Amino acid sequence: MGRFLPLAILSFIGLFHAYSQKHFPFIILLLSLVFVCYFLIPVLKWRLALYIVMIFLIWTIDYINIGPINLFLLLICLYIHLDTLHWLSTIAYRVFTVVNFTFLHLGLYINEQFQIEWLVLSLILLYPLLKLHALIQERHEQQHTYETLLSEFRKMKRLALESERGARLEERTKIARNIHDSVGHKLTALLMKLEMLRLQERKTEYEELKLLASESLEETRHAVRALQHEENEGIASVLQLIRQLESESHIHLDFTFKKGVLSANLSNKQNVALYRVLQESLTNAMRHAHSREVKVVLALNAIRNLEFTVENKIYEQKQLTWGFGLTNMKKRIEELNGMLNVYQQDNRFVVSGYLPLEGKEIEL
Repeated sequence: MGRFLPLAILSFIGLFHAYSQKHFPFIILLLSLVFVCYFLIPVLKWRLALYIVMIFLIWTIDYINIGPINLFLLLICLYIHLDTLHWLSTIAYRVFTVVNFTFLHLGLYINEQFQIEWLVLSLILLYPLLKLHALIQERHEQQHTYETLLSEFRKMKRLALESERGARLEERTKIARNIHDSVGHKLTALLMKLEMLRLQERKTEYEELKLLASESLEETRHAVRALQHEENEGIASVLQLIRQLESESHIHLDFTFKKGVLSANLSNKQNVALYRVLQESLTNAMRHAHSREVKVVLALNAIRNLEFTVENKIYEQKQLTWGFGLTNMKKRIEELNGMLNVYQQDNRFVVSGYLPLEGKEIEL
């Protein structure tokens, strides 16, 4: 609204002064086309062409009203020129500046108002405009660099967190297996020997020892299962990481969990693979599709495979190319005997696939 208001005020005052002109309807038409181009600036990529068309339309209005140049047309041209400071690159801005000043002096020449003072004034005004554009471009580059560094910093934090978590889960798994292979087997052997002695000698002491060993074995089983349960945190751990990514990237996620998904038992490798697929899909949605709304669906199919679908809108369908990110995703999933599909359909970009659930508890 703030960007539109000054142009609207200048145009309204200019129309008020031109009300008595015989070409007034044509002037309204040309100014309407100027506003159409002005509204399309943030949307379309051909901004330099739109700005040049706007300047051409404005100077056409001045040309059909032969006489002294309208002050408000000059102010509109100046405002549009200031607006280009934020929207055009360095080369495009310089091209527009040459075109705009050329139209200005051409209009002065046609209306027989060209004087050397106008040329000097243009050159004096040109220098601060070029310096201001350079400062704005430098500011944009600094902002882009800051956002890039911040994104890399957050990525490193996530990698460190995942590495620490992976090492912790691996250590717990190792401890659980050690307990299973050493303590569990020895307690089982002890129970068998106590049972043999109890059958041979029929003493109550053997029965008490057998009960004590059985309780110790059961407690060991509980400990191993607890360690294995912490290793397979399942969808909850993935959801926690995705929530962190959502807050850092300012995207809007629509999560849908079908029945049984939250209790799905995933191994550490499956956790990492699923998170990487979701992370890469969300990154693609932000970078390539310019979409801030992403729909994620997780479900269990009839054969207990974990199915996932990540979907976002796209504004322009392009030929799908398998870059490093998509190729790496597909490789991760297929290494775990899963499947990954990527396709475009009805202005939507879809990443879907499944993972076979292989995480199981350790039994003694």
